[in-house]
Amino acid sequence: MNVTTFVNCILNMIHRILVIQTASIGDVILMTPIIEKIHKFHPKAKIDVLIKKGFEDIFEGHPFLNYLWLWDKKQHKYRNLFKLAKEIRKVRYDAVVNVQRFISTGFITLFSGANQRIGFDKNPLSAFYTKRIPHKIGKSNKKVHEIDRNLSLIHHLSDDQRQNPKLYPSLKDKAKVSPYKTNAYICIAPASLWFTKQYPEEKWIEFMNHIPDHLHVYLMGSKTDQSLCQRIIETTTHINCINLAGKFSLLESTALMRDAVMNYVNDSAPMHLCSAINAKTTVIYCSTVPRFGFGPLSEDSVVVETDVQLACRPCGLHGYKSCPKSHFKCATTIQTEKLLNRL
Repeated sequence: MNVTTFVNCILNMIHRILVIQTASIGDVILMTPIIEKIHKFHPKAKIDVLIKKGFEDIFEGHPFLNYLWLWDKKQHKYRNLFKLAKEIRKVRYDAVVNVQRFISTGFITLFSGANQRIGFDKNPLSAFYTKRIPHKIGKSNKKVHEIDRNLSLIHHLSDDQRQNPKLYPSLKDKAKVSPYKTNAYICIAPASLWFTKQYPEEKWIEFMNHIPDHLHVYLMGSKTDQSLCQRIIETTTHINCINLAGKFSLLESTALMRDAVMNYVNDSAPMHLCSAINAKTTVIYCSTVPRFGFGPLSEDSVVVETDVQLACRPCGLHGYKSCPKSHFKCATTIQTEKLLNRL
């Protein structure tokens, strides 16, 4: 080890580090490579994470997590933010890695008093960070995945090699879903928070009508997706369907999806759950496109999208509550055969 490398190791030595990502569950999953990398290069460091309250079950039993901070955004959002910032400051972190680009988490990063305050340059308070990393995303053809963007924040603390997301369903999680594994099955997560990212209900039904009867179909999702899943089941001609929306925790869901013959998902959180356990995945892209950097990462994963050239696609980085052009051809023109070919 030369003198420069030795000095860098001393300067970057960390005993306790905080990673911040208080966005959606998919964003939290795509942050987990940072935890893996930090543990690999700093195995004795205590790794804490700050996420939005409501997603904590995804880190239950995580082997590398020391402490989980929760920000309650539903009630007294900013009062809770300032209270959190005061408590976090008391810990005296060696480093804080802020994956988000919002001023609220920028404030926590600065107020922490950490020696290393790391984040993306698009955060309004990034001028006061000790390390600012360029954040590039958009409609260009350059394909940079979100996990690579996130990992760029800690290259100086680790290396520049890719690390995939990872979750840790427990033996209890696996036991909970084991009764559903007695027959060959596929999982379908038909819902999305955004209309233009959700494969249409009638298209799911058309697909399910052609699924061989020996394959059981489990419809997955949150409690808010129960009615959608039930409507699909009541309309399809497929005989072996079960509505499991809202029945399992996130980790229990991953335990079930891991052994499915195939998982069919939208460009949404269930796709990232599959990536975190390397489950077989077929992702249906409607208004968005994979080159934004949020695509599937499983070894056996395929993107399904329309073959029709649409000048309006992609219509934005995120989804919309309705199709801006009122035709939704990016979804309705996707051929059912593409989904069936994955069986």
